[in-house]
Amino acid sequence: MLKGVELTPELQEILNANMDCVQERRTAREAFKDIQLNIDHILFNTKYEGLRTKESYETNSKGIEIFSKSWFPGAQPPKAVICYCHGYGDTCTFFFEGIARKFASCGYAVFAMDLPGLGLSEGLHCYIPSFDALVDDVVEHYSKVLENPEIRDLPRFLLGQSMGGAVALKVHLKQPTFWTGAVLVAPMCKIADDVVPPWAVTKFLIGMAKVMPKMKLVPQKDLGDMAFRDPKKKHLPNYNVIGYKDKPRLGTAMELLKTTQEIESQLENVSLPLLILHGKADMVTDPSVSKALHEKAKSPDKKYNLYDDAWHSLMDGEPDEIITRVLTDIITWLDEHTTKK
Repeated sequence: MLKGVELTPELQEILNANMDCVQERRTAREAFKDIQLNIDHILFNTKYEGLRTKESYETNSKGIEIFSKSWFPGAQPPKAVICYCHGYGDTCTFFFEGIARKFASCGYAVFAMDLPGLGLSEGLHCYIPSFDALVDDVVEHYSKVLENPEIRDLPRFLLGQSMGGAVALKVHLKQPTFWTGAVLVAPMCKIADDVVPPWAVTKFLIGMAKVMPKMKLVPQKDLGDMAFRDPKKKHLPNYNVIGYKDKPRLGTAMELLKTTQEIESQLENVSLPLLILHGKADMVTDPSVSKALHEKAKSPDKKYNLYDDAWHSLMDGEPDEIITRVLTDIITWLDEHTTKK
């Protein structure tokens, strides 16, 4: 499973544990984090000195313990703030670690959280009983983060990847004047038709979800294989030992479908400065709806970057030159909108 890693019996036992439980996920992350951060990937091959990082666990107003992490530039004060929303089944502790270091080295304070039920945050693994409630958790967490006197007067940007793009859009719609701008990377405004089950199956699953919402039953193609284009990187998602790899839970799948339908109907309400990035050959989320978002959003300040031949994981699954180009495009846009503030 983990190429080039000799697993001791202890590590194999940790890897085989039931990741539905947050404690097992936390144990796995602790055991494998050094292995993860030393994989051969452009995000980790560059070393950044002097960054200030902090990991925290805080219990929110619903009694859910949320994991979060921050990355600050070294000696100089940050010029703006990035608040990250990760994708389906993911965590902010793996590939985003390298991405966050890059942004922090460019002068940004970066904050990330594991969504409830994902990564190191409490909750049944990858069970989203209510997408709107999850968005409320994100609003609560980042609103509190941004009360910090060191950063509260700085420009503040949402960064959402895949499902996190849908989270970021819904956060903005709940807080229409709060954010300076948003960067959406392959946002889940619509799930690609190849990923959604046929309508007859979907209709059956909707009925089942009302009775057994936590059941892992939804048929699904290998999203990791569909997301990573670079053959040299296709095995690397296996190192995300706390990523969700089972079939989607019925309740979660239905919430995601409902959310994309809601977002498609509200594209014209998006009013903040916007950078949308999508791979032209994305097989997971539909680039045509990103194009529609760019066309329909009422914000006068919006930009849409479509990358020829690129797949879903623009910041970590593409050839190195595309990853570099995407991160440079994001930083350039952020820099332009930081000086506008």
